[in-house]
Amino acid sequence: MSGNLFEAALYFEQVFRESNEYKNLQRRYQALNQDPQAKQLYLQINQLHSQLHQKQMMGQEIQQQEIAALQNMETTAQQNQTFKHLMEADYQVNMLMVELNKIITKPLEELYGHPGEK
Repeated sequence: MSGNLFEAALYFEQVFRESNEYKNLQRRYQALNQDPQAKQLYLQINQLHSQLHQKQMMGQEIQQQEIAALQNMETTAQQNQTFKHLMEADYQVNMLMVELNKIITKPLEELYGHPGEK
């Protein structure tokens, strides 16, 4: 039976690659890679996100100045149209994935329900 799930997942991968949301994200990412300023902002923000996530996973406290630095970078990046368009496309793909996840996990939601209800 699980073979059918993997076949369905492979089919879903193909359908996802053909979706407007994914194609738009692809175009926006390609545009980012051709805009040196936007690409630099993107890389810096990703690097800082990774560093803060790693600190958090190691149980280290994230300093207020680190959060402020990230917020400043993100504010600056939002002024770059190429970066901004990529983030909008990324958001659309993430919202699609959230909705698809709800569909896929519906049997678990039905099985377990909402804790505290009865």
